[in-house]
Amino acid sequence: MKKTLTFAAIHFTIAFTVAYVLTGDILIGSLIAMIEPTVNSVAFYFHERIWQQSTALQKLARSAKVKTASFAVVHFSVAFGVVYLLTGDAFVGGIMAAIEPTINTFAYYFHEKVWLRKQEATLHWGCAHA
Repeated sequence: MKKTLTFAAIHFTIAFTVAYVLTGDILIGSLIAMIEPTVNSVAFYFHERIWQQSTALQKLARSAKVKTASFAVVHFSVAFGVVYLLTGDAFVGGIMAAIEPTINTFAYYFHEKVWLRKQEATLHWGCAHA
């Protein structure tokens, strides 16, 4: 759960910044920044669970690039859907879906690398709790 919460904090910050810059409206930017990352945080949680429960995916999970690409697809879809529903504008939804998830995908990649290092360090020291 810590992993989900740390990514959510990063995501909310990026979403607000991009939404505000695109719309110029602090209210719409805030609304998008609250809803889109919330939906994506739930999607992130289930994305993590699927990757943890699937033996085949666990082997692929050692590559932050593969797992990042997987989450990027989910993220682009959610970003477009939420922004389109809130603004009614497919163009704004498309721009938001191109920019915000791209930035968050890079953030996700580095976030995943940090968590992989943390996991490896825990395994190295033989700790049973992480």
